[in-house]
Amino acid sequence: MADINRDDNLIEVADPPRFGFGERVVSRTIIRNDGTFNGKDIGEVLVRKGDVGYVCSIGTFLQQFYIYAVEFTDHGYRVGMRAKELMTLDKLPDEVLAQLGERADELKQLR
Repeated sequence: MADINRDDNLIEVADPPRFGFGERVVSRTIIRNDGTFNGKDIGEVLVRKGDVGYVCSIGTFLQQFYIYAVEFTDHGYRVGMRAKELMTLDKLPDEVLAQLGERADELKQLR
């Protein structure tokens, strides 16, 4: 267990969860099987950067981090992810929407 990176200076569970149930999120990184996903080999890609999913439950890990169970409907499975691996598509700040311009409308149509 010595290889677990605890990020000692960060305790996410002291604050409310960053994402809510049913919130549409996008993966910021590639997620590989660490051995906890049945039916896939260790190291096999589960989620690719840019895959869109929906938060379906929220748990904790090491009494320090929130783990978001994200349902990726295109793949047909659910993957546990940390907040730093996700970005919201439903609650983008106004300044981000302004920078996206017409592409913001495309995001709304992804539902």
